[in-house]
Amino acid sequence: MPAEPAALPAVTDDAPGGRTVRRLVAVLALAAVLPALYLPGLVHDFFDLKIYMRAMDWWAAGHPLYDYVQPDRVQGELYFTYPPFSALLLRPFALLPLGVTVTIFTVLTGLAVVVTTRWLLAPVIARHDLPRVFSLTVAVLLVLAVESTRETITFGQINMLLVVLILADLLFAVPRSGRWAGVGVGLATALKLFPGIFIVYLLVTRRWRAAAVASGTAAAATLLAAAVAPRDSWRFWTHELWATDRVGRTDYTGNQSLFGLLSRITAPEKPGQLLWLLLVAVVAGYGLWRAARAARAGDPLAGLALTGLVGALVSPITWTHHIYWFIPAVVVLADAALSVDPATGEGVRRRRRLAALAVGTSVLIVYGVVTFYDWGVAPARTDSPGEFLVRNTYVLLSLLLLVGLPVRRQGDRSRQLDSLPK
Repeated sequence: MPAEPAALPAVTDDAPGGRTVRRLVAVLALAAVLPALYLPGLVHDFFDLKIYMRAMDWWAAGHPLYDYVQPDRVQGELYFTYPPFSALLLRPFALLPLGVTVTIFTVLTGLAVVVTTRWLLAPVIARHDLPRVFSLTVAVLLVLAVESTRETITFGQINMLLVVLILADLLFAVPRSGRWAGVGVGLATALKLFPGIFIVYLLVTRRWRAAAVASGTAAAATLLAAAVAPRDSWRFWTHELWATDRVGRTDYTGNQSLFGLLSRITAPEKPGQLLWLLLVAVVAGYGLWRAARAARAGDPLAGLALTGLVGALVSPITWTHHIYWFIPAVVVLADAALSVDPATGEGVRRRRRLAALAVGTSVLIVYGVVTFYDWGVAPARTDSPGEFLVRNTYVLLSLLLLVGLPVRRQGDRSRQLDSLPK
């Protein structure tokens, strides 16, 4: 009788083939979810980018830059509010067809997501011997799923450019005491004021040279803009900078700052300045103290994540697309959970707490606070505990992370620094 054919090896969960199939399914499932997450955001239709380009056309026609105004059904009248140095960067794009500019901004934002996610994940992958391509692919898809990224892309914002400058500076140049340490933070601050909180971070961590370079770079870029557009620069720094009503309603749910939280309690009236300043002092003091401790422990990622969350909380206006800083916070949480020694019961419990916080944070920042809600066009006071939680999700999550974000050990950080891309 003929010999029976040899049985084919079974593909089990533990076999390489089984792992490959599972990983492919996971990647495809995440990729399939993205269109559903982006669909509501498509109504933005690159709204902010269009404001920038129309303001540049207005400016090129000889009008004062900060006179440009565009009506909006939710926010009322919206103006060009960026510093003059940003206008110098944006003005060449107005020479291109709008579709080309939209494509450039979208592609560059996508590339920035890939690059910065690799920077954040490379040390974690090396430390825990994770599958490199699969881990990076899943991480990039998750970052693209986060509401801040979706809002950045669909509004046509420049936030990821700022993130690239800040991360390159604080993860590479500053820890290595590089010659250019501080330049990235300085340029980001000149483009948009929010990154100025990282100059404060350099000061509280006693990175005196980097702080001086960052301040000097921001000043030089600002003076360059003043030389090109002296009247617009004078007007911005003496008047428009202090007019928070130019950027929209402070009570709108998309404003996830402490001032936004207070505004939603007191709407339609403005909240008391003294109470807000007191909260800002407490939050900034505590958050930057923890960030400085992280830096001294050799954990720059935790330090910059805490600083970014402080900046989001204390700024009068923090739109959802500004809060990229949840992403490095999740990386810190996940890395810390994987690093816990499970040999003891306390280690297991801590691992579970950190993992639960990482997963919970990820779910909240993917679902978001404005993507799937219509919060109306008129000021509305928060009048129930449930509504308070929903409308202030990012504020409360930021406060929780200021307290709960772990700081990792210096020896681990040294090994991770060695594994960073050169």
